[in-house]
Amino acid sequence: MTPEQQLELITQTAVHVETKEELLAKLRLGRPLRVKAGFDPSAPNIHIGHSVPLDILRAFQDLGHTVVLIVGDFTARIGDPSGKIKTRPALTREEVDDAAKTYFAEVGKIVDVDSAEVRGNSEWLDGLDFADVLKLASSYTVARMLERDTFAVRMKREEPITITEMLYPLAQGYDSVAVEADVELGGTDQLFNLLVGRDVQRFYGQEPQVIVTFPLLVGTDGKEKMSSSIGNLVGIAEPADSMFGKVMSISDETMLHYYELLLKTPAEELAEMKSAIRDGAVNPRDVKLDLAERITARYHSADAAAAAREEFLRQFSGREMPTEMPTVTVGADELTDGQILLSRLVVKCDPSLSNSQARRLIGQGAVELDGEKVTDPVATVTPESGAVLKVGKRRYAKIEVE
Repeated sequence: MTPEQQLELITQTAVHVETKEELLAKLRLGRPLRVKAGFDPSAPNIHIGHSVPLDILRAFQDLGHTVVLIVGDFTARIGDPSGKIKTRPALTREEVDDAAKTYFAEVGKIVDVDSAEVRGNSEWLDGLDFADVLKLASSYTVARMLERDTFAVRMKREEPITITEMLYPLAQGYDSVAVEADVELGGTDQLFNLLVGRDVQRFYGQEPQVIVTFPLLVGTDGKEKMSSSIGNLVGIAEPADSMFGKVMSISDETMLHYYELLLKTPAEELAEMKSAIRDGAVNPRDVKLDLAERITARYHSADAAAAAREEFLRQFSGREMPTEMPTVTVGADELTDGQILLSRLVVKCDPSLSNSQARRLIGQGAVELDGEKVTDPVATVTPESGAVLKVGKRRYAKIEVE
């Protein structure tokens, strides 16, 4: 590709590029660029929303550039309020290591991890002494730091902001100095940190990185951004049937959003699709079936996606239970007087859910055990081998008591 064609590919779904002119100039250098992306070890599981920037990382690799994946094994101990209005909890070294294993196993479905440069920022941040930290702190002013939207919200609420939190963007910016990044990718919620990185590089005498941010995919609820903490996610490591069913649960409006960001559907084609749905020329369910099959095929296979589609149609058109379902095993040590909290069974059925999310689903009447709906969030049940647990509209599991 020419530099101009590379620029078009890289920025197709981008929200903000600082700047396109700088990126084009770098692409014209005729050398592999160093393209940086950070990994947040507090959320190791990858969902399809993460694929939006990861696809561009892979595109950079395919164009011959070097991808640098930064594991925040040092900064995870600080707490980053990006997109948050309170500090994230600090993680231990063991938690970071466990998260990294999960992350790279899943991100490898999109990015060629073996050819990427994988670095932990403890390599350089652990070695900074207090004089080094003071020098880094002098690269930015308090007034500019307080321009950050999340800090502004907390100041308005008269909530405390620690100096440690202010150091986080500087530490992330120093990562760019350490790896000599030419480009850094991130979500729109990372824009502030990425802009700080440009200033920190200038302070240390480097040419500033180009930053490219991408939109945050809306979750299956059609309202909030896709997030493991909310539970509105489609994990890329989920079974094919579960992935297919979750995509089919989204609204028609969200469906077009997925076509645009996940399948990179051109604007003209999207407009035609929207018009055809509005005019009744096509059934939106058929359009969604195509979306679900294409997304599922990407992370599994064409055969697995076709089988998931057939199973979905058989199950939900005919209102039948699936022919095959996963098993939820209950150990004797998990029982108290032969009973267990239903919410624990729900989490076993869908590990992406937290205990509070499971209780909320039960309270909403979205959980059945052997065909009986249970609505008490703290209900305990007597599990029996062979009983069928249903969570939501499409998640089934067979109980097995050891």
